[in-house]
Amino acid sequence: MSSSLPIDPPSARSLTGVVPQLIGSLDGAPDWFPAARSAIVIVADGLGRANLTARSGYARFLTDRMTKKDAARTVFPSTTAAALTSLLTATPPGVHGIVGYRIRIPGTRLAPNQLGGWETDGLDPLTWQRSEPIFAAEASAGRPCFVVSRPQYAATGFTEATTRGAAFVGAETVAERLAVAQALATQHDGALVYVYIPELDVIGHAVGSESDAWAHELESIDAVLRRWDAGLPRDVGAVLTADHGMVDVSPARHLLLGSDDPLLDEVEIVGGEPRMLHLYTAEGAGERVADRWRAAESSRAWVLTRAEAIAAGLLGPVADAVEARIGDVLVAARAAVAYYDDRTSDKKAQRMIGQHGSLTEHERIVPLIRLGAFART
Repeated sequence: MSSSLPIDPPSARSLTGVVPQLIGSLDGAPDWFPAARSAIVIVADGLGRANLTARSGYARFLTDRMTKKDAARTVFPSTTAAALTSLLTATPPGVHGIVGYRIRIPGTRLAPNQLGGWETDGLDPLTWQRSEPIFAAEASAGRPCFVVSRPQYAATGFTEATTRGAAFVGAETVAERLAVAQALATQHDGALVYVYIPELDVIGHAVGSESDAWAHELESIDAVLRRWDAGLPRDVGAVLTADHGMVDVSPARHLLLGSDDPLLDEVEIVGGEPRMLHLYTAEGAGERVADRWRAAESSRAWVLTRAEAIAAGLLGPVADAVEARIGDVLVAARAAVAYYDDRTSDKKAQRMIGQHGSLTEHERIVPLIRLGAFART
């Protein structure tokens, strides 16, 4: 390995444990959270704990509610597809198989986007994602389960792969989603409700988490949550968390990999995302590719072979069927840089400012803030 891997804060809980712990609070076996009649989990996509702390003046309600222990550790790679799947199945990427953003289908030259590849590349929501969604198990046992999100996500393959079993309710604005969630949790005893808020992530990718636009959206969400929390029934618990944090990377910090770049020698597919590459190499070339990347980039990135990443437990236990989905070489940025395959004709991704996917604390540590009944005891 190029250098020692980072150590997560000891108080940070695993994101994979959040929903099972909510169910425990409903079933009379509370541990992380007190007992409640119904429970709501809110995911503010892209809201890392460090991002929230840095903009605390725009989120006085949330930062006042967040103690030093109110943190969770998301999965690696710290990207939406992997993290939301882990949250909603209670299993790590090495088990459920969504091991990054763009992942090769073993035995092919295809590396589809794991959020949209269900529609564009024919990924099967029932088999490519290998773990049973928590909602499917809970709904079959009789629990009322609901997903409240933007209407356009209702029929996507990713939604089916991760939340089947739950009733989907579409709502356009953050305030509308939260109001719907409250009504569902109030009307259905024992309900488990998932609310998805993607607005901060969308703005962060476009103009950065340090932008005025991102701060203003955070301020708006914070105000909505303050009013909403005040109106929650006393026996409805809620928790706000995130799938990952965000690091702003200016275009000057983009490292563009061209057709004559020796770092791409023997690399057949560049997968993953700009801060966490999966490099799929020619057969038997993994060690050579890793050595070249270490020699060039060890000051800015952790470089690991597939075997090293598995041995380090970065993706949790890795099922045999998942192993070949992982890149032969993984390159995880630790400096504020992003790696792009500049040979592609579509340069849209190079316009992104806010980025994530790697192992840094900014990307992996997210808030776990108690609301409603969970904050009252």
